[in-house]
Amino acid sequence: MAFSEFRPLDEKSLIEYIKATPSLSSKIGDKCDDLTIKEVGDGNLNFVYIVIGSSGSFVIKQAIPYVRCIGESWPMTKERAYFEALALKEHGQLCPDHVPEVYHFDRTMSLIGMRYLEPPHIILRKGLVAGVEYPLLAEHMSEYMAKTLFFTSLLYRTTSEHKRAVAEFCGNVELCRLTEQVVFSDPYKVSQYNRWTSPYLDHDAEAVREDNILKLEVAELKSKFCERAQALIHGDLHTGSVMVTPNSTQVIDPEFAFYGPMGFDIGAFLGNLILAFFAQDGHTDEGNDRKTYKEWILRTIEETWTLFHKKFTALWHQHKDGSGEAYLPEIYNKPELQQLIQEKYMKDLFHDSLGFGAAKMIRRIVGVAHVEDFESIKDASKRAACERQALELAKTLLKERRKFQAITEVISAIRKLQS
Repeated sequence: MAFSEFRPLDEKSLIEYIKATPSLSSKIGDKCDDLTIKEVGDGNLNFVYIVIGSSGSFVIKQAIPYVRCIGESWPMTKERAYFEALALKEHGQLCPDHVPEVYHFDRTMSLIGMRYLEPPHIILRKGLVAGVEYPLLAEHMSEYMAKTLFFTSLLYRTTSEHKRAVAEFCGNVELCRLTEQVVFSDPYKVSQYNRWTSPYLDHDAEAVREDNILKLEVAELKSKFCERAQALIHGDLHTGSVMVTPNSTQVIDPEFAFYGPMGFDIGAFLGNLILAFFAQDGHTDEGNDRKTYKEWILRTIEETWTLFHKKFTALWHQHKDGSGEAYLPEIYNKPELQQLIQEKYMKDLFHDSLGFGAAKMIRRIVGVAHVEDFESIKDASKRAACERQALELAKTLLKERRKFQAITEVISAIRKLQS
């Protein structure tokens, strides 16, 4: 067999690979002669091929042993493909409506074959930059987060099941270390990888590096990220990891998946919606001031948390006498005690989400990898003005997250910065 050891595939060798792999060739009716193959990996790490035949289609994603956007000077384990496939399968079982199906995984080749999300699916971030409303986004994302987080936590599982699952994902250490570096370390020190809209934000970037209170809070979040194996999280749940149409929402790219704090996923998603909000003023034109669209984003932020809270607590209630070992029914046996426990749990989760979301926002403004929401604003002074507002909010959320009691208060804080 020609593929007994790792090698990066190109379009020609990919066709040979498909021919030799029944689980893939069967998806295109074993017709390999009329295939259209297009490499679309615009991410930081991998090669992604769309394969379309007359009788079917799929996507091939291959991990290579370095960071694609930096080059071979930044090596990166290709084992990440294993954890991505594992997480896609696990999350796909829990929430099949919002996770693309995996058809094939090859550990030697670090390669995943999965459902092709055909047009008009686009990356959510691109839709947000273009000003497109997605009426079901909050409904779908709250569903995805509630199910994947609840069912992989101790609210549903026994401690033995949980420990086994945690151990399996502990191997994804390199991608966790990458997050530790780019989210919790680099923005707070001088680092060769950091960049920002200079010279406009020079002072703002320096202020982040000199802010002691901010650093104390970031240290606390970092220790939670490293130490708290709460649930199987996606690990990189920003608006670039979600593909959408007006009535479909699909979560992709969970290669950073591991057992970590739930708030890291929730915060990543909400924080990226907040970035999209602050970027809107840079995308206005004669015909569109984007005011209505900004209101839609704020509504979506509020509804995502509100619906998540509702769905997560409903699952908890439904399974409160199940095998979950976080709160044993024979101890937490009174309704008022159950309510106290649940209120405290959800309040802590809310504060975690705000903290992690804020940290993700900060790294996107003064850290290594930026977001298209801001980057596509051509005028640098305009872009910096948008970024500065987002940065101000992020610092407030991170330092004062425990003061916020409801998502509506977060929305008010966002509005206040814009007034």
